[in-house]
Amino acid sequence: MRPSPTVSVVIPCYNEENTISLLLESLAEQTYPADQFEVVIADGMSEDRTRIEIAVFTENHPDLTVRVVDNRKRTIPAALNVGISTAQGEYIVRLDAHSVPHPEYISRSIADLQAGVGDNVGGVWQIAPGGKGWMAESIAAASAHRLGVGDAKYRYADTAGEADTVPFGGFRKALFEELGGFDESLETNEDYEFNTRIRMMGGKLWLDPEIQVKYFARPNLKELARQYWRYGYWKVKMLRRYPGSLRWRQALPPLFVSGLLILMIASIWIPAARMVLLLAVVLYILALVLSALDLVLQRRKLHLLYGVPLAIAVMHLSWGSAFLWSLLSMVFDRNTLHNERE
Repeated sequence: MRPSPTVSVVIPCYNEENTISLLLESLAEQTYPADQFEVVIADGMSEDRTRIEIAVFTENHPDLTVRVVDNRKRTIPAALNVGISTAQGEYIVRLDAHSVPHPEYISRSIADLQAGVGDNVGGVWQIAPGGKGWMAESIAAASAHRLGVGDAKYRYADTAGEADTVPFGGFRKALFEELGGFDESLETNEDYEFNTRIRMMGGKLWLDPEIQVKYFARPNLKELARQYWRYGYWKVKMLRRYPGSLRWRQALPPLFVSGLLILMIASIWIPAARMVLLLAVVLYILALVLSALDLVLQRRKLHLLYGVPLAIAVMHLSWGSAFLWSLLSMVFDRNTLHNERE
């Protein structure tokens, strides 16, 4: 019988004491042969009990190879680069420290890669609350809602097919080396940038709903706002190099926020602008509430009626505001540099 190909599961990690054990336990339960894959954790010098939890797991599961490498730069792309560079597998399967893959996750990923359906294959998130309480549950529901995430199919798709990006991803290490690794000048959006280069070289991204992973959403609105602020801010940095990679789901939040700002400023002098602004806000709130109504009826939880709209609004406004701020900062820095040269 042909031996299974070697696989390295690479995990960026920093202060994940609450979830790292859940992830490692799920890897110990994979259907893929334990002697044919290793786990490489690129840790950003965690200051909590993360490394202790890893050591305890390793002692209790000697059959699974787990290695920890230092990520002194403490960014996700740096973690991926150092982790994959030291990986010994022919195939790379990337996971996050706050995720729990289905038992078939590795097997299905490798099967798709061997079948040649894509150069980078990924699956669908089953988004779970990242904490306790109605707000954490609402954030998880919003993170899988189309009004919140647009056409990001990996959050809700039920049919396999090509995609513009995939979460985490499985690919050959040779592809990573050919592309020169992940771009460390980006603190986030590194996976989308990596996938953009795959598509530019003629490669294919494949989304397979049978590749499933539980992903823990942010536990509160503060963490959610920080997450989407990072997404929006660093998206502009990536678009400087790949303007054609912008998708409508990414353009709508900054357009919406800029529209609100224009109307607010115009309202100072133009009374009609106040009415338009009020109408826009009312219609937006109505759309948010109606979008949550279906979830309320399905799950019979009334708090979703106000929790989901609140979470989606935070996602939209944080992303859009950060995108505009990053854009203005880029223009300002360019003008400053131009003036200094003169």
